Amino acid sequence: MRQSFRLPLIVIAALPSLAFAQGASKPQPAERAIRRDIPITNAIARAYQSGTRDSTGKPGRNYWQLRTDYTIQARLDPATQTITGSETITVNNESPEPLTEIRLRLDHNMYLPTVPRGLSTPAETTEGMVITKLVVNGQPVDLLAPAPAGGRGGSSGPRMTRLDLSNTRSLTNVPIVLESPIAPHTSATLVIDWRTKLPGGPNGSGHRMTQRWADTLFQPTQWYPRVAKYDDLRGWDTNIYLGPSEFYNNFGRFDVRITVPGGWIVSGTGVLQNPNEVLTATARERLSRVLGSDSITTIVGPDEVGPGVATVAGDWLTWHLVAEQVNDFAWATAKKFVWQATRATIPTKGPVPVHLLYLPERANLFRDAGQIARHALEFYSKLWAPYAFPQLTLQDGPSAGMEYPMVINSNRGAADHETGHQWWPMMVGNNETWYGWMDEGFNQYMNILSDADYAKQPAVLDNRGQSYGRTSGDEWEPPMMWNANWAGTVYGFQTYSKTPLMLSMLGGIVGDSAVQRAHSAYTKAWAFKHPSPWDYMFFMSNQFQQELGWFWYYWLFTTERVDGSIQTVTKTGNRTNVTVRQDRHMPSPVVLRVEFEPTGAAIRMMPNAKAEGTNAAIVTWPVNVWFGGSRTFLATLDFGGRAIRKITLDPFGRFPDKDTADNVWPR
Repeated sequence: MRQSFRLPLIVIAALPSLAFAQGASKPQPAERAIRRDIPITNAIARAYQSGTRDSTGKPGRNYWQLRTDYTIQARLDPATQTITGSETITVNNESPEPLTEIRLRLDHNMYLPTVPRGLSTPAETTEGMVITKLVVNGQPVDLLAPAPAGGRGGSSGPRMTRLDLSNTRSLTNVPIVLESPIAPHTSATLVIDWRTKLPGGPNGSGHRMTQRWADTLFQPTQWYPRVAKYDDLRGWDTNIYLGPSEFYNNFGRFDVRITVPGGWIVSGTGVLQNPNEVLTATARERLSRVLGSDSITTIVGPDEVGPGVATVAGDWLTWHLVAEQVNDFAWATAKKFVWQATRATIPTKGPVPVHLLYLPERANLFRDAGQIARHALEFYSKLWAPYAFPQLTLQDGPSAGMEYPMVINSNRGAADHETGHQWWPMMVGNNETWYGWMDEGFNQYMNILSDADYAKQPAVLDNRGQSYGRTSGDEWEPPMMWNANWAGTVYGFQTYSKTPLMLSMLGGIVGDSAVQRAHSAYTKAWAFKHPSPWDYMFFMSNQFQQELGWFWYYWLFTTERVDGSIQTVTKTGNRTNVTVRQDRHMPSPVVLRVEFEPTGAAIRMMPNAKAEGTNAAIVTWPVNVWFGGSRTFLATLDFGGRAIRKITLDPFGRFPDKDTADNVWPR
């Protein structure tokens, strides 16, 4: 029976006594207050009330999302390292409210010298994203018009459509103030002309901060004006782009034409629409054979360079790519790309091509990249849901670890990880800007499973949850629910590393296979939609038919740990009494491995025990033994007359513990 969750009341528990600093001699208090509900913010409460979200974790009956469709024409000039573009964006307002503004993401303003940044350094400063024309619903916008008196939007004088660039610290996320709002269930059209220089050179630090090598390879990302995400939780996403955090985008259709010099090869999101206009007959014939086997087929070799050889003849060629139901578009081009391809066979779908494009001198970095990407596509298709897109492309370039729909900027080193991103956020549109753990963290967890499968070994999730005890309590660590865009120096741990530790503990409670089945169901329920952390938490709890509010609260909203220990062991007749203590505020089930002497009376298995081999047992008490507030629990073992020689608390290393030396009896 599926257990549904009603919208919980926000309960403020009695504040527990403060824990003392590490090394202090004063012990923890004898009791603790354990929070068992999930904190509900105003935004998610409104979503429950309006029916756009459901406290079962599934999309609500009134769920909606914006759709944005792009038609883009872009031209790359290698001499100036500049893309000049013109695009038409159709904004489909599926919300129940009129839109009084449209937020534009102009991420390339990150390369201006005066904007805020996180831990990223552009390879060079540029003039950023330069808008040269803006037309809204057929009406030209005066790009030089000053802001009306009375503040943004204007409280005096007539309202006018304008691009509001008044906040110079927020130039990566700017509003178009609309004279006439976009009514619900109608559309608006933006026409934007623009240009941007791609930064290059040796001084870049961080992904997307270097987008070219000299003037012969270009790897544009977040390269065009985009409409920001608009959702039922907070309206427009107004987060500025600081560098480290990445995606929260609308889904839509991209119809893109990219003009480059003849002989240059273009790869990117989408399916090539005009192969006859850009590819030689030889290349087209080679492509036709790719889906026939798992072997690597060379489409354009290292000795095939220039117009009439690598491509059809011509001074300039336009490559036409179309992608359906994607949330971004990335591409790459080079004067001397090697192009190879293989296939991956997707369950229920069949073979899809996997393309590899790289510089000849970097061939060793792509040696088995196709095989790794194939395994990842096939493995994750079975693990979560079938790969949703018609192809995958690995692109060489200065950013060797980035992901976009159908595209990964990666060589063999990150091929598995970046391929994993095709499920989140490219299929399940998490808000990675706020909650990076739902994207990078899930990916790190599934990489553990994939790496083990690739090596034909069992995945090892033991000891990971326990290891968090060595990090918990660090004042630099923000909770996972802290906005990842502002996570600072611990961004990597908060966003990438902590989630596998959390899911290790969850597997220790419900079983690893149950965790993975629930993630698969979650993937399918939220495919091409935008779940929040609350959707995830309630969905997973419903899948397990358990109340896990305590688990989500302590892992996601705090930086707490368990710190379990065996305090005393005493024997009375055939019974052994084990006093287990938990010193911190996160609770966990009590799991003991009991090892017996090799000879003696027959072992009589307890109801809450499971045999482990012929001479040991795993005994478990549920987490609710702690809900009364005590820090100690008396675990009584009764296996008959067989003597016990060793007891281990948390034998699989699933529960955060700073010091495991006190988890074993005898010491």
